[in-house]
Amino acid sequence: IRQGGSTITQQAAKNLFLTPDRTFKRKIQEVLLALWLEHSFTKDQILTVYLNRVYFGAGAYGIDAAARRHFGVAAKQLTLYQAALIAGLLKAPTRLNPAVNPEGAKMRAHVVLGNMIAAGYLSQKTMKHEVTRPLRFVSVPQGQQMGRYFTDWIGERLTDLIGPVVGGVTVRTTLDTRLQGIAETELSKHLAAGGRAGSIGNGAVVVMSPSGAVRALVGGKSYAESQFNRATQALRQPGSAFKPIVYLAGLRAGLSPRTRLTDAPIEINGWKPRNYDGKYHGSMTLAEALSRSINTIAVKVSEKAGRAHVIKAARQLGLTTKLPAHPSLALGAGEVTPLELTAAYASFANGGRGVWAHGISDISDAKGNLIYRRQGGGPGRVVSESNAAAISQMLAGVIQHGTGTAAAIGRPAAGKTGTSQDFRDAWFVGYSADLVAGVWLGNDNNQPMKHVTGGGAPARLWRDVMVRAHAGMPLRPLAGPENLNAPSSLWQRVVDQFGGGKKP
Repeated sequence: IRQGGSTITQQAAKNLFLTPDRTFKRKIQEVLLALWLEHSFTKDQILTVYLNRVYFGAGAYGIDAAARRHFGVAAKQLTLYQAALIAGLLKAPTRLNPAVNPEGAKMRAHVVLGNMIAAGYLSQKTMKHEVTRPLRFVSVPQGQQMGRYFTDWIGERLTDLIGPVVGGVTVRTTLDTRLQGIAETELSKHLAAGGRAGSIGNGAVVVMSPSGAVRALVGGKSYAESQFNRATQALRQPGSAFKPIVYLAGLRAGLSPRTRLTDAPIEINGWKPRNYDGKYHGSMTLAEALSRSINTIAVKVSEKAGRAHVIKAARQLGLTTKLPAHPSLALGAGEVTPLELTAAYASFANGGRGVWAHGISDISDAKGNLIYRRQGGGPGRVVSESNAAAISQMLAGVIQHGTGTAAAIGRPAAGKTGTSQDFRDAWFVGYSADLVAGVWLGNDNNQPMKHVTGGGAPARLWRDVMVRAHAGMPLRPLAGPENLNAPSSLWQRVVDQFGGGKKP
């Protein structure tokens, strides 16, 4: 049940008619369609359908496309060794892609040939003769090696949008090759410069427009070493980078950036949150508390708003992972992907509209006929304009005089640092009026880094990416009402004056 195993006929049915959703409903539909296929077609016909549609890595769907992509020949011209290598790609088409992992692909081909011997289809003599032939792969031009993590992410979504890919299609994406080059270069440079000193093993960078169009996506330091996409697949604790969502729930509960709360020891069911510096700093506004990333006040805001409302705000902003209804939720104890967290910040950047991170603009068939075009921008308004502007104002303070001063880019910007327990994750997520970017640094094995915080290496990496990304762009203010600093009502002035424990 956990693996959801299926026959080739079932996989063909899924590729032809269904989505890849891991649900019992889809599995039942898959079985019924497989029975119909077995009744209507021969095994050879079903296998042909399967091989002409399945993904073989490197953007190649179907065995003929894979033969041309990897060896530059039609499927009918493949040698036995080449065919075995392509057959072996089905096990893990991204990880075994010979363009980035030729030795892994060859090892898998030897497994295929060994299975053919065991099944009586091949002799040892023939196998030895075949494996002595050199395998010459079609080289990928240097320019086409950019954005491999982005390409994989896009490839996984094609069937969701247009169903099984039959024949050639042209996909126009949201990728900005200039920004992609900047993101890849800067991540590599920063990991090389500070990775060893800080015990930083890997990282991810996401850059998108405030509408959610992904302009750059880097899922790791080396696609050749690992095709695991840390930008879209890694679930990591955001630490204090989750606090803007907590404060949003607080604003909805009647608090404001000027509300004063006291940074003092607090205990909830035996749990005692502490600040990073181990000290307590007394009464302060919520704006100051967020800029200084005060943990006790974030917990107080979460408890006042209600953890269920914090989780609700996270869901509205597009976070889909399981979030614990524990007091530590306020300090980012749940797990998120860099892509989803960056998209959540995009809603603050654009004034409160919900965002669905996307990378495909349109798709055309081999004849140039349009078969898909993205329409609509997301789920609509998920944050009021005033609350989005208030969050932006507070997050601007993080960069101006808080924990994120290293992220200053010489133009209006807002963002938040994040550091998980024992320095296992370090984040900086932020935005200007034009771009939203998220940076994560950490280790794949979850080992702690050497005191790397979100205000250090991630903030500097974010700054360098954003400074280069904004080259030549005019300065623009962040989205929000002009009279944001003015109390919105007499009641709000009362809350500001008395609601945080300040004496009359």
